Amino acid sequence: MLDVAVIDSPGAAEASLDPVRARLLAALAEPGSATSLAARTGLTRQKVNYHLHALEQHGLVELVEERRKGNCTERILQATASSYVISPAALADVAPDPDRARDEGSARWMLALAARLIHEVGQLLAGATAARKRLATFAIDSEIRFATAADRAAFAGELSDAVTALVARYHDETATGGRPHRLVIALHPSLKPPDAGTNQQRRPSPPEPGLTEES
Repeated sequence: MLDVAVIDSPGAAEASLDPVRARLLAALAEPGSATSLAARTGLTRQKVNYHLHALEQHGLVELVEERRKGNCTERILQATASSYVISPAALADVAPDPDRARDEGSARWMLALAARLIHEVGQLLAGATAARKRLATFAIDSEIRFATAADRAAFAGELSDAVTALVARYHDETATGGRPHRLVIALHPSLKPPDAGTNQQRRPSPPEPGLTEES
């Protein structure tokens, strides 16, 4: 089972978004049969089998083993991943294009970059998995608390200058056998934690003075 799998098929995306099938996918983090899933979910075995067939058809669950029980064969299935991300390729006609309107200060452009990242890394990961090779990637995740909006702007400027200098130092357009790599860096306000003792979802922090908020 993979930690994360990228869904790029419209049919698989539709199957995964069905509430009942999403419950079955979550339940199949551990191997199970239609009978055991029916007992856990309160659904009939026939209904579970119907949904499992759809999930298996789209590669979201896979057969682990078959067990003989009297005159019957019990199929044991497991989800192909513990979590899934839907690629913009599943909505190819309306997928965002970050090259359409470049704007480093736009949150929507950041979302377009993130969508492209999911699509491209998903394709690369699928190819590497099929070839049984490791995909060379690198990521940093950090959180910074700025005292003022001016500090945030200064940080963004210094970061941009540092990255530009590093790119200029290491980029070699004429390198024989060299391979291009995409670099994406994002900076955005962190979500507030939910209020203690409530089930309230996280909500964005209000914009700081001097920062723009898109409508």
